Amino acid sequence: MENIDHMGRSSLEALSRDNLTEQGRKKLTRDIICGLITLTCLAVGLFYTYILKGQHEIVPQLLYFVGVLIEGVPVIVAGVKGIFTKNLTNAMEILVGVAVVACVFQKELILGLLIPLILNVVHLLEERSIMGGRDVIEGLKKMQQTTAVLLADGEEREVDARTLEIGQQIVIKPGCCIPIDGVVVSGETDIDQKSLTGEPQPARAAVGDTVYAGTVNLTGRIVVEVKRAYVDTSFSKILRLLEQSEGISVPESRLTDRFLGYYIPFVLAVAGAVALVSADIGKAIAILVVSCPCGQMLVSSAPMIAALSVSTKRGILIKNSKFIEELTEIDTVVFDKTGTVTCGELCLDAAIPYGNVTEEELLRTAASVAVGSVHPVSRAIGAATKHLDFDRALEVREISGGGVEAQSAEGGAVIRFGRREWLESVGVAIPVGFPEGALGSVSYVARDGELLGAVCFNDTVRENAAACVSELRALGAGRTVILTGDREEPAAAIAAEIGVDEVMAKLLPQDKLERLREISVGEHNVLAVGDGINDALILREATVGIAMGAMGSDLAIESADIALMNNNLMNIPFVVSLARQTRRVIYQNLVLSIGITAVMMSLSALGVISALAGTVLHNFGAFVVLLNSSRILRKQ
Repeated sequence: MENIDHMGRSSLEALSRDNLTEQGRKKLTRDIICGLITLTCLAVGLFYTYILKGQHEIVPQLLYFVGVLIEGVPVIVAGVKGIFTKNLTNAMEILVGVAVVACVFQKELILGLLIPLILNVVHLLEERSIMGGRDVIEGLKKMQQTTAVLLADGEEREVDARTLEIGQQIVIKPGCCIPIDGVVVSGETDIDQKSLTGEPQPARAAVGDTVYAGTVNLTGRIVVEVKRAYVDTSFSKILRLLEQSEGISVPESRLTDRFLGYYIPFVLAVAGAVALVSADIGKAIAILVVSCPCGQMLVSSAPMIAALSVSTKRGILIKNSKFIEELTEIDTVVFDKTGTVTCGELCLDAAIPYGNVTEEELLRTAASVAVGSVHPVSRAIGAATKHLDFDRALEVREISGGGVEAQSAEGGAVIRFGRREWLESVGVAIPVGFPEGALGSVSYVARDGELLGAVCFNDTVRENAAACVSELRALGAGRTVILTGDREEPAAAIAAEIGVDEVMAKLLPQDKLERLREISVGEHNVLAVGDGINDALILREATVGIAMGAMGSDLAIESADIALMNNNLMNIPFVVSLARQTRRVIYQNLVLSIGITAVMMSLSALGVISALAGTVLHNFGAFVVLLNSSRILRKQ
């Protein structure tokens, strides 16, 4: 009930907010003016009849007829168009139009005036409630900073963020929203990224780190170099994606369309039969009014809006209707390894000396070379040897595809750190099979052509990877596979750690695509999960593709059906479960709306419900559908 109350408040508040299109504002103004004129006609007619005791019956009847023309004719016209164009979105107008015509022929002009007036008012409120998703988007737009503090020639001045150019530097002070995507060039701070990733914990940002538009600087003053134009920021792309998601057509709506194709003729036939048998046209009119399919029209749209709202709050962006149609039928899940089930950051796994070399000597030597390189392997060595003293004054040279080598300015020993093939090519003898049993990435260290040992690195498994696989298996994923370009041994070790069934290793992107097609043979529904860059091919080809950590990645958003703005693997079973609940609620809504309508029609045929009472009671079905759909909002 609290969620329904909130939806009601939101719909009323939305009437006063400037979030309508120009066409929408004109229609709203026109509807309000027409409603006021109709109410005026009704009030003057009643005043003439009961207060002034007017003797001329034609006067109030003309006033009522004007009201019928103002409110009833547009409904009748829309109903006629719906009949000839077979547009079932006009199902309510078809039934109400028939009821208004019947009222006119029966000279029940007050009833003919009130029925379309009340229905239009209620329909407007329902429509505004459904536009709650639009309010969310408009609220997000207000989070996008439109001004920036430009730093030029040592001076700061405020400018329009839309005029910023790539390469310019801006100042972001504590408490300010970041207007643009860029890289920190000075200072460090904590960034609230909840608007993009859904993560409640602030992220630390220092020199070299990327910051995104729509996030908030919390603690420190930073200087950021602009890397993307205002219209191309990650935040702008997410807003465009959300706006596109408003137009998602839910597959189950086809079931509703087929239902309405039989429903309208059935209602008209029942109303006609009741009028003939009972000789009471009022009962037939009541049947037409209470059978207006407001609830049926909300059967799929209300749950979908609720699901989109829940997913967006968790940093999950849903792009198309596969969310409902195919995600619920997934039986196979394919994972990329690096950056998906692992963090994508190497860490030191083991240091294995050779001969009489000690482990500390091996690490000191490797660190003295790695300190001058930005390669991930070198960064991992640097992170693991912060506590050691080593020579930081060597002249380091990168060898493309091989590693790094260094020598002191005075000459001295030449130290090399890199791949086996490169070291062997320069004369370093490395025993076959050394080091024995190494699983991860292995780099070798040599000094003046003599092998000092090997350093092993491995990727770290995401903390919730095993729980994610377990949850997906409980949701019906009978087969799980890792597709990776890495070697089979480390990939197999990670697969065993997180509970994945199979590993296919040493694959290029096109090889991954071929393996995916093989896995899909036999009408298997495959969910592919990747980081959205080197996995773009399989994300497109899979039944459903989910891109991990898609914030800032254009290719991720373009290739996948669902984009996760963060790296929380538990969002994958969550979105599968959400899709199942949404589909279940859609079918429940259909049964509820049909059942309530059947009861209302029966009561109208028996004369328990009058036509005027039916104009209010017909919305009961819509209320129940909204109430049932709101359960999705409580999903944790």
